[in-house]
Amino acid sequence: MRALVVEELAADYAGCVLKEIETPEPRPGEVRIKVRAAAVNFPDLLQTRGEYQHKPALPFIPGMEIAGEVEALGEGVTQFQIGDAVVGGARIGGFSEYAVTPAAILRPKPANLSFSQAAGYATAYLTAYVSLVRRAQVEAGEWVLVHGAAGGVGLAAVDLAKHLGCKVIAASASDEKLAIIEKEYAPDATVNVTGGFRERVKEITGGRGADVIYDPVGGDVFDESVRCVAFNGRILSIGFTSGRLPVLPVNMALIKGFSVMGVRAGEYGRQFPEKGRENSAAIWALANEGKVHPRVDHEYPLSEWRAAFESLANRKVVGKTIVRPDL
Repeated sequence: MRALVVEELAADYAGCVLKEIETPEPRPGEVRIKVRAAAVNFPDLLQTRGEYQHKPALPFIPGMEIAGEVEALGEGVTQFQIGDAVVGGARIGGFSEYAVTPAAILRPKPANLSFSQAAGYATAYLTAYVSLVRRAQVEAGEWVLVHGAAGGVGLAAVDLAKHLGCKVIAASASDEKLAIIEKEYAPDATVNVTGGFRERVKEITGGRGADVIYDPVGGDVFDESVRCVAFNGRILSIGFTSGRLPVLPVNMALIKGFSVMGVRAGEYGRQFPEKGRENSAAIWALANEGKVHPRVDHEYPLSEWRAAFESLANRKVVGKTIVRPDL
């Protein structure tokens, strides 16, 4: 089978090679999946450079989120049959024609999602759900400012916050991306953050500021968010795609009475297993019921994996980038 193999850790994916390797056999409790779609996430890119917290032994196949069809069953697997359409997450292995994964972490693909939509769904929407529902405990009618709204986790937050009845401000540095978001997701307002955004956010919210600020960007965006969060508001720190870790002026938190909440959706589930299961069930119920609308920006064949990686690294996408080994 063809697979993208990381043979050494290096910048610009120099250690990645697309090559033929032996097709894996499932062990007891595992299934082999014919991969129809694999989502590209920033952790995948970081893993190729050894900059992610999970560091698999070399060589390895990256790709944490996949969707496809069950192609072979390991001993003891009874919940799936050959040909079932499934979706699941794995720490590594997705950018290949076939992947082996424990049956226990798979679930049936929602019928109303394509393979590509399903592959890019779980991480983004679980992050949004844990952020908005578990951590911020948003209420209908609250103003939610979503930074990085064109990215996978940002767009999921826009989508979910709208479903929850919040008033949503989608923020990005690109008018072109904001136009797409406005057309497809109908946020209550959009803000181009270039040159600053706090006065515009205050204007939109009648001078109050945003009740909840969802921030996967960090850096200057976090710094200015402190200036436009409402009294008793919540700033959700999702990540630092800007590359700079911001520092909180604690006097501002004291004066304005706001909270800063860190969000690691996977770790939340590990710390609170029962709530983790509830979170996963909740987001997949939303998908099965057609209440959310994951967006696929572009699909690349496996042979064009580098272009797929660079589209994400260069922030060219609105939604998710997908690698399709079956193209």
